[in-house]
Amino acid sequence: MKGQWIGEYTGSNQGLVIVNIDERSTFFEGVAFLNESNGQLPSTAAFFRTTNKAKKFSFRANLLPINPHTALPDTWEKVRSMYSEQVNFPQYADVKGTENDQLLKLSWTTNIGTSGQCSLPKTKAVQPSECVSINKNWTGYKQHISKLENRRFLFRGQSKPWRLRTSFHRTGRANLLRFLDEDIPILLKHLSAKTRHVFNLQIPDENGAFLNLVQHHGYPTPLLDWTYSPYVAAFFAYRGISEAEAEKAGADAKVRILILDQQQWRADFNQVQRLIVPGPHVSICEFLAIENDRMIPQQAATMVTSIDDIETYIQSRETQGKRYLSAVDAPVRERKKVIEELSYMGITAGSLFPGLDGACEELRERNF
Repeated sequence: MKGQWIGEYTGSNQGLVIVNIDERSTFFEGVAFLNESNGQLPSTAAFFRTTNKAKKFSFRANLLPINPHTALPDTWEKVRSMYSEQVNFPQYADVKGTENDQLLKLSWTTNIGTSGQCSLPKTKAVQPSECVSINKNWTGYKQHISKLENRRFLFRGQSKPWRLRTSFHRTGRANLLRFLDEDIPILLKHLSAKTRHVFNLQIPDENGAFLNLVQHHGYPTPLLDWTYSPYVAAFFAYRGISEAEAEKAGADAKVRILILDQQQWRADFNQVQRLIVPGPHVSICEFLAIENDRMIPQQAATMVTSIDDIETYIQSRETQGKRYLSAVDAPVRERKKVIEELSYMGITAGSLFPGLDGACEELRERNF
C-alpha cells in the first residue's frame, strides 16, 4: 500500500487525486490531495492513518481545504470567503478501501453527505524505463551533443537505464508533509553544528540551498540532480562502474545519459520552488551554493518534484511534435577511454567533489 497512487475520482465532485502513503511500524499513514476540476469549489487535503496493515481497511480522514492563494492546506475559516456562500466544506470523511498491490480502491462519505470513489493503479516507478533512447558509442555521443543548443538542455548520467526517481521516492516513502515536519527539523538541528552558515528555512532560497546540500551529501530528498554539461553527465554515468566490471561487461551492457529540454519545459509549465503543492509538478530550480562547493564545478541544476514516476509524468505532457525527454545509451565497455578523455578536460572526482573525498577518489582511479 505504501507509495504514490494517482488517478481520477468521481462522485459528488470529480478531479485528480494523488494519494501519498508511508509505511510505519504497525500501520500506514499519509495524505491525499483531491484536485477539484470545478474551479468554483475548493480542492481538498485528506489526512489519514489506518489501524493496521490489512489489505481491506476503513478509517476516518480529517479534511482541510486547499487555500488557492498559497496552494497549501488551510482552515475553512480562512478559505470560506474565497468561495460562494452556498459552498460548504466537510470536516471529515469515512473511507473504505482495498489494495491488491496493483490497484487501490477507495470510497468515502463526508459528514455533510457528499461522497466519492476512485480506483488508482500502482505507480510504474519500479518498472524498467520506457524512455526512447538511441545507442551511441563515445564518439557518436560527442557528435550527438555537439548539435544541441548550448544551455538549452540538462543532462543526467546513470550507470543503468533506470526510470527517473528521486532518492526520497526510491526509499518507498511518499508523504512530503511528513518529510517537512519530521525529517527537516532533525536535519537542521544536527547539521547546524557542522556548517558555518545557519540556514533560515523560512527564506525560499535558503530552504532550497539546504535541501540541495543534504542531497549532495547522501540524504534522501525529493530532488533530482542534473547538469548543464553533457560531459559531467557522462562522468556520473561511468563513475559507479569499476574498470574490472567494464572489462567483463557484455556488448549489451549500457550506461544512460538523459537529456531534458529544460528551456521548453520551463516555458510550457509553471515552475514551483517548493515541495508541497496539491497537484503534480516537476520543476527546474537553480539554488544558491551555500556551503555547497560542488554545485559550480558540476554546473548543477536541480529538479524538484512531488511525483514518484517522473518519466511517465514528463512523457504524459509530450505531444507528437514536442518531446522534452530523450536518452543516449553508451557501452559500459568504453569506460576507460571515456574516463581518460574526461580527465584531460579537467572532469575528475577531484574537480567535481572539492575536498578530501574527491581527491582520494581521483587518486584511487589513477593508481588502482
